[in-house]
Amino acid sequence: MTVALAQARLAWDLGEVPVGAVVTDGQGRILGVGCNRVISSHDPSAHAEMVALRAAGRLVHNYRLPGLSLYVTLEPCLMCTGLMVHSRIEYLYYGASDPKTGACGGCFALADDPRHNHHLKVQGGVLAEQCSALLRAFFKYRREQQRQGATSLV
Repeated sequence: MTVALAQARLAWDLGEVPVGAVVTDGQGRILGVGCNRVISSHDPSAHAEMVALRAAGRLVHNYRLPGLSLYVTLEPCLMCTGLMVHSRIEYLYYGASDPKTGACGGCFALADDPRHNHHLKVQGGVLAEQCSALLRAFFKYRREQQRQGATSLV
């Protein structure tokens, strides 16, 4: 999760919401990393999880990623959780819960839906305070910048 936090800080530096993700294999080797890039890449699907899973898929030459783990600093949304189900990720570890858009129990329970033919194992709360603190600091900074009339929010 510390690598995911470093990716989240990179996202902040890019002017993105600070969310980072890392894909590892069973031995803990990093196969893909990603940070939010929706603004900088003009791509609504460029969430940290999507970026990391795409990188891992390219590395292993497969769109299926069984046996792999995804670490992400914020509870994944519906889109990203759906991607994890379809890619066959085995484990998801996330930091901060997202009661507004989280799809792993925060707002929705997509990862646990019994109608899916693949079920990932989910553990939330990993380094939750550090992940939450980074997000809170970012949004506080953004609000301060908006109050000061900043044209750029980076």
